[in-house]
Amino acid sequence: MLAETSLSIWGWGSLCVVLFLVTFGPFAIFYFAFYILCFVGGGFVVTLLFGKTNSEKYLELCEHSFLPPTSFGITKCIEEMKQESKPIKIDRRLTGAYIIDEPLQQVIQFSLRDYVQYWYYTLSDDESFLLEIRQALQNALIQFSSRSKEIDWQPYFTTRLVDDFATHLRVFRKAQQRITEKEEQDKDGAEDLVYTFFEVEVEMEEKICRDLVCTSPKDEEGFLRDLCEVLLYLLLPPGDFQNKIMRYFVREILSQGILLPLINQLSDPDYINQYFIWMIRDSICNYEAFMNIVKVSDKIGELEAVRDKAAEELQYLRSLDTAGDDINTIKNQINSLLFVKKVCDSRILRLQSGKEIDAVKLAANFGKLCTVPLDIILVNNVALQFFMDYMQQMGGQAHLFFWMTVEGYRVTAQKQLEVLFSLQKDGMHQTAQTKGLLRTAAVGIYDQYLSEKASPRVNIDDNLVAKLAEKLNNEDPTPEIFDEIQRKVYDLMLRDERFYPSFKQHALYVRMLAELDMLKDPSFRGSDDGEGESFNGSPTGSINLSLDDLTNVPTDESIQLHAYISDTGVCNDHGKTYALYAITVRRRTPNGDEVWKTYRRYSDFHDFHMRITEQFENLANLLKLPGKKTFNNMDRDFLEKRKKDLNAYLQLLLAPEVMKAYPALAHYAYDFLENKAYSKGKGDFARKMDTFVNPLRNSMRNVSNAVKSFPDSLTEGMTKMSDNMGKISERLGQDIKQSFFKEPPLMQKTYVDPKHCRVAAHLDDNVDDNVPLKIMLLLMDEIFDLKERNQWLRRNIKNLLQQLIRAMHGYTINKKIVDHVDWMTSPEQVADAVKRFRDAFWPNGILAETVPRRDNAIRMRTRIAGKTKLLGIMPDELKHILGAETTRKGILRVFEMFQHTQLNKRLIYVFLEGFLETLFPVYGFPDLFKKLHSHSKQMQRYMHRLQSTQAPFLQKR
Repeated sequence: MLAETSLSIWGWGSLCVVLFLVTFGPFAIFYFAFYILCFVGGGFVVTLLFGKTNSEKYLELCEHSFLPPTSFGITKCIEEMKQESKPIKIDRRLTGAYIIDEPLQQVIQFSLRDYVQYWYYTLSDDESFLLEIRQALQNALIQFSSRSKEIDWQPYFTTRLVDDFATHLRVFRKAQQRITEKEEQDKDGAEDLVYTFFEVEVEMEEKICRDLVCTSPKDEEGFLRDLCEVLLYLLLPPGDFQNKIMRYFVREILSQGILLPLINQLSDPDYINQYFIWMIRDSICNYEAFMNIVKVSDKIGELEAVRDKAAEELQYLRSLDTAGDDINTIKNQINSLLFVKKVCDSRILRLQSGKEIDAVKLAANFGKLCTVPLDIILVNNVALQFFMDYMQQMGGQAHLFFWMTVEGYRVTAQKQLEVLFSLQKDGMHQTAQTKGLLRTAAVGIYDQYLSEKASPRVNIDDNLVAKLAEKLNNEDPTPEIFDEIQRKVYDLMLRDERFYPSFKQHALYVRMLAELDMLKDPSFRGSDDGEGESFNGSPTGSINLSLDDLTNVPTDESIQLHAYISDTGVCNDHGKTYALYAITVRRRTPNGDEVWKTYRRYSDFHDFHMRITEQFENLANLLKLPGKKTFNNMDRDFLEKRKKDLNAYLQLLLAPEVMKAYPALAHYAYDFLENKAYSKGKGDFARKMDTFVNPLRNSMRNVSNAVKSFPDSLTEGMTKMSDNMGKISERLGQDIKQSFFKEPPLMQKTYVDPKHCRVAAHLDDNVDDNVPLKIMLLLMDEIFDLKERNQWLRRNIKNLLQQLIRAMHGYTINKKIVDHVDWMTSPEQVADAVKRFRDAFWPNGILAETVPRRDNAIRMRTRIAGKTKLLGIMPDELKHILGAETTRKGILRVFEMFQHTQLNKRLIYVFLEGFLETLFPVYGFPDLFKKLHSHSKQMQRYMHRLQSTQAPFLQKR
């Protein structure tokens, strides 16, 4: 059945196909498919056209009822762009001073050319944008100039700037002390100085820390961008500031193109070292200062750089083919270089072996020390302050202060009596007032140190005290009234085992010798023959090869110089009369003797003496040039005496021991004695200043000068009394009481240095209103750490500074500072600074290429040269009042502070912040800087510690 049905379906289907093909033909199927496709396509097109027509009608209805009207801004903007742009007029006036405006315009032009134009012209040829940027920069400069003219810059330069520098130095000093303390506690731990510095900074500043800006380049760039944007807000017109594109361009040019490169250059330690050397380029490089720097250097890189340079010079000198006179000079140079190389090798070996020991500590344990007599200690400012500290520790300060007070009384009483005698000669009689004044002073000393109520009391023979009391009651006081008791007190301090004998065995005595620069004495060797192993812990090693110890350096002893003055005469040249000395010089060599004569004036001797004592400081204690004489200096007897003294000077100078100890001295001596016109190394002014300073230097050790300045109010009162004694006798008596009751007795150290304190907060209240004196004291305190010293030394420093200031400038120093500040801010100086900036960034109008980093060896030798220069310009007066060791440490501390790029950046940013706070006092810059530095990690750690410390107290409340 299914088969039949299937057969019928196939049959009918085949029949239909056959009939269709017979009727329509073989291509009928293709026509049929085409018809169907056209039908479907036509229906789709009709639907699309119908929908489009209805949609347009609907949108027209919706546009007028719902959407806002179309904007005409674009059309208007296009129309304005089609019009010709109006030219922008640039006014070249900026500050009102042509000499400033011209280089400033060049700086603006170069900045736009090198930072904007080189890429802007690849985008557009329209210069209106460039002109608008130029106009914006000029507007900012005009506002800056106008604001600067309204500010009084004297307080900033004389107070704020110095305070910022001194505070920076204090933070550095505290950081060094903290690292030293931690290293002593943990020998293996090594603290980072930069990290510790900013840790101390946040403790001192409390609300601000600049660690991120100084250590992170990314944060530094962000800080400068924010700061420049604030300045543009203050300086630009509102319309220009609202233009973001222009504002961002100007901001990037200022921050990244000018400020950042300038700060990076100024904070480079090598640049600072070169600048130091350039500033003091006129000073003579001191050989002994150089050797001292090499001996105390703790940087192996510095020592290796010096050693390699010495070896290079040695190789060059040995390669020279010379004969005759030049050979002696070259041999002396070779000997000096060999000594330098030997010292460097010895020092490097010490540092690498880890056997570097403080010379002072080593000398205290093993050294054979020099003996300084007590009478010398009592009249030397540096030595006296160490003895004073020791006497306070031993409870014998009353004896020392009594001796000093009596010295002050004697000198003052003598001066007072001299004034009285001069008044009596003029017919004025003030005997009663003077005697009453002396009696008040003498009774004050007696009550303070010798009476039963004195605390502490000077322990002396009661019979002597009673005898003195009787004299005070029955006789007029004299300058010598305390002499007998004073001698007893001196003998007590000299012989009592508690005082001077024990002081010579104390560590303070060794420190005193170091400050007096007496640890380099040949007797300080640890053995009588002066021999010792350098690295076995013996005292010889601790001295680090004294400069005087040149006996091991090979020298050519076969060549010797001998000279003596054979004749003297008086010459007259163009109305000037002077003495001329004929010097016979004999030079012994293996080939025979050479003899010649040369002629020198006393001024030539004086100039030569100044030159060699500057190069070899120790010679000043060995060679003594005969002094000058103002009147009758052409007298025959005087000339003969001077001839004899100068002969003795020459014999000591040319002694084989001296020449052997100072190999480089032979060159100077031969140059001085050579048969030619002597070329003076110093001008007349320098020689006159040396003539003035040398007596002052020697007088530092004179007790009368030291004690005269001791009671300040007493000396001032005596000066006033010479003018009008009767009117001020009562007040002077009160001044004397204050001097003897308040100042000398039992002075304690008043050093107060809290953690959170700037330097200016601790300026002494008793200092007068002399601004330069305040500044000098402030800097001296921080550089040399004087607040650790007693008040006696600080008062002496104050008096010394007062004398130096008044000797140089009198009482017009404040006016001179104001004049100097006005000069610094004058148009000429500002123009000169702008020109230097322009020439540094664009030499010859071309952008300067990045200066390649100098070789590390050159940088290390520059450090040595910088330290040598700084140490060499320190005056001897400063060493005498502070001590050689303290002076050296202070100078090297300042130099070391500038050897860290991050710390230099911190100082620059502090100066910049102070400058802006002064320039814009009403815009809240201090709060702004706190916000800009608020992300400091050190600040966050400090606040966390502070909160954790305060939490227990808050819980108790």
